[in-house]
Amino acid sequence: MTAHNHPQLQFQMERSLQLANRSTDQDFILLGLSARKDIRDGLFAVFLALYLLILLENMLIIYLICSHLELLHKPMYFFLGHLSCLEMCYVSVTMPSLLMGLRSSPCRMSFTSCMAQLFLFISFIGTKCTLLASMAYDRYVAICHPLHYPLLMRPQVCWALTLSSWVGGLVISVIKTTCIASLSYCGPNVLNHFFCDAPPLLNLSCTHVVLIELVDFISAIVIFCGSLLVALASYVAISRVLIQMPSAAASHKALSTCASHLLVMGIFYSVVLFMYSRPRRIRSTDLNKVLSVIYTVATPLCSPIIYCLRNREVHAVLKKTLRLC
Repeated sequence: MTAHNHPQLQFQMERSLQLANRSTDQDFILLGLSARKDIRDGLFAVFLALYLLILLENMLIIYLICSHLELLHKPMYFFLGHLSCLEMCYVSVTMPSLLMGLRSSPCRMSFTSCMAQLFLFISFIGTKCTLLASMAYDRYVAICHPLHYPLLMRPQVCWALTLSSWVGGLVISVIKTTCIASLSYCGPNVLNHFFCDAPPLLNLSCTHVVLIELVDFISAIVIFCGSLLVALASYVAISRVLIQMPSAAASHKALSTCASHLLVMGIFYSVVLFMYSRPRRIRSTDLNKVLSVIYTVATPLCSPIIYCLRNREVHAVLKKTLRLC
């Protein structure tokens, strides 16, 4: 439907255009998650509570891993600790602008702040993709090569995989952010989103963006599709080993060690794939916001719950900690 059919959205757009015209060319106006004043206060309370819960959950995971190294000393928990740290980082990049947009929509963001948010977001998302692939490789080695697991996943290898994940996300982010920051924005710089993401910024540019879109596409292939292929290859190999196991109990036990990671990975990759693989001409801005909320808020919220409920060792350590409290 058009803005004429939604008076509140039309008013929001007109107000945003006025703010954009009064601002400098280096400012961006974020329309936020919702244009409806009657629900913004309620949404603000909900998302603030979710943000605090995400921080609490992931800090709890990190605390459990660090305080029970004798029980959670496996590489899987080493990667899980980094994943929890990563979840807190990237939700803290997008959530402040989401909350500000709900309190005072639309909100103005300077060019520097917008590019900084974009840089951190791309870096953390890229790191998460490669870290999930590293965790899939860890499960592959544990199930397909159990005798060589202590050697193949020794601490030096775990640190190398983790650092390469962080560095890979950083490098991709530097390339993409530099390209997007070099574009010209003729105004009005109104983003119908709750944070500075690459697709809406590319849509605002008044310069030729074919080369930039090519760089964006290649970097997505390298970091996203590359990590997805590694994860899929790992689980294909795991499935072959599970099929060949003579005992159903042994197969079920091996599969249970992968269930948490497989579920978290499936939710994250499926949403991001659907988000960025659709043709631009059929993209719905409201649907983009919903999908962005899923992979920026819902997945960091659900990941610790999934790992605590599906993993017996984490579950046992959590119950032990709660009893001591």
